[in-house]
Amino acid sequence: MLRRLSANDPRFRRVDFSAGLNLLVADTTDISGDKDSRNGTGKSSMVELLHFLLGARADKRSLPARKALRKIAFSLELDWPSADGGLLTATRSGAHPEVVRLSQDIDADGSGHESLFDIDVAGPVDIPATRWTKLIEAELFGLRGEHPGLSGRTMLSFLIRRISSHAFNTPTRTYSQQSEADAATNLAYLLGLDWKLAGGYREISAREATRRQLRQAVNDPVWGRIVGSTAELRGQITIAEEEVRRLEEQIKAFRVVPQYEELKRRADEVDREIRALNSQDSIDQRNLADLQTAVRDTTDGDVRYLEPVYRELGILLGDQVKRRFDDVKDFHRSIVRNRQRYLAEEVDSIENRLADRATQRERLGAELQQVLRTLNEGGALEALTALQQALAQKQASVEALRHRYEAAQTLEASALEIKAKRLDLQRALKDDLDERATQTSEATVLFSEFAQRLYGSGRQAYLEFDAGPSSLRIVPHVDSDDSRGIGNMVIFCFDLTMAVVAHRHGRGPDFLVHDSHLFDGVDDRQLRDALELAAEVTEREGMQYIATLNSDDLEKAERRGTTRRARHCRCVWTTSTTTGDCSGSVSEVFRAPRLRPRRNRRRQPRRLRPRP
Repeated sequence: MLRRLSANDPRFRRVDFSAGLNLLVADTTDISGDKDSRNGTGKSSMVELLHFLLGARADKRSLPARKALRKIAFSLELDWPSADGGLLTATRSGAHPEVVRLSQDIDADGSGHESLFDIDVAGPVDIPATRWTKLIEAELFGLRGEHPGLSGRTMLSFLIRRISSHAFNTPTRTYSQQSEADAATNLAYLLGLDWKLAGGYREISAREATRRQLRQAVNDPVWGRIVGSTAELRGQITIAEEEVRRLEEQIKAFRVVPQYEELKRRADEVDREIRALNSQDSIDQRNLADLQTAVRDTTDGDVRYLEPVYRELGILLGDQVKRRFDDVKDFHRSIVRNRQRYLAEEVDSIENRLADRATQRERLGAELQQVLRTLNEGGALEALTALQQALAQKQASVEALRHRYEAAQTLEASALEIKAKRLDLQRALKDDLDERATQTSEATVLFSEFAQRLYGSGRQAYLEFDAGPSSLRIVPHVDSDDSRGIGNMVIFCFDLTMAVVAHRHGRGPDFLVHDSHLFDGVDDRQLRDALELAAEVTEREGMQYIATLNSDDLEKAERRGTTRRARHCRCVWTTSTTTGDCSGSVSEVFRAPRLRPRRNRRRQPRRLRPRP
């Protein structure tokens, strides 16, 4: 339970709470003017302060962060199961909202603050505000470990609704922009339903949101080329994976040759030698062809035709001339024989060189083949490193293609697939609701009982639990004329039901807080019955109900009948005086109007005071 709300500023007098019904009443005094109002006296500010002290995120627009209040340290004393003496005080200021000071160390694992020694030190400790919210989740809501979709802050917003968040617009949401799936997940936990199934809608909603964003992005031609289509990427991935496989096989079969560079140089030398031999063979073969032609053309000259010619001419050759002619013929034959012998020797020499080169080329070819085989079977360490780098680059390319493929798949995911998953989730949730008939019946019976206490047994009132297409549907129904007052009382009955069920089964704290805006437009009789009901239920369940009211609304309700159960803390929230059991009034810090005597209508000097 909440026990005390206070501040270190003397203008803010503490407010004490007790078990059962607590009414914080904004009142006027006997010196109030006709035009003085109870609005703006800080009733909603009290609700904002409770949220702030229970871990709400503080921004520049929050109440404690305002310039006039930043230096004020607000404190909330509440029951805490693990605290010594059962009471814990949390203090927080707008100047340092990221830190919460606790009156004692309740963080058993020490993760909330740093300590130089493993010694229990009595006294206040400072912990991060985020850690404080985790402790609230663990101690007040029984949430430990991982619980995606559940938030202690969200559930506190159901138990302490804020007018600034428009929390009184609908029973099943705490702010206007809250998603149905998020709200239903937290309500399912409080009411004892399967919150994990209810949270499944959040995943589907996230996927739909991603799909919509990708659909919008695909209209960008540059982005479209970056992602591509699944058909194109599927082919690219296949080719890239084949290249990766081939490189992996090469690396697996690779053998490092220690003398790789030496063998490579020897292969180059042998190759050059073979090419040189081939060049020499080409020259010798041309020379051989010329020599063989010359051998065929070298023959003895035939001079026998000269004698018949001279005889016909009547010229007779003498013996001396004939001898000289025979000598010339012998000399010519000698020259021909010498030329033929020389050409034959040259031919033999060339043929021998060709044969020697053929033998040498065969030997060099065998050596080159052996060296190349060695080089093909292995390589240098640098070559292996290059192959490994190429493999790493190709694998990275494949991974990038796969990511693009997944993005393209998400983009091209059809609505039918999402619808199929939604239908599966709806089916599972319907089955779970059938299995949890005890929990749904308990909540429905309580809600019906509370509504009929306000409007009589003639009105039909119940809670509807259904697996909707976008979230778990929890809808309170009360037969009514759809007036604002009845709608607010539906929220009252729903909140009271939720708080009681959660407290009974250890899934929520033992308090419920309502701002006076909940009672706007509510009939006097229903307001009286609501306060009587809250007093009766909180006394029966060992709980606490806190409501802020204007004194005239309370007086109208009291005129409808006595409220013996409604023992309340009647605080006069003005700038002048305080009456009743409550320990004080909300000060000018919350801009309470300056109350003027009825008899004095003259303009009074304006009083300077800090403004938020």
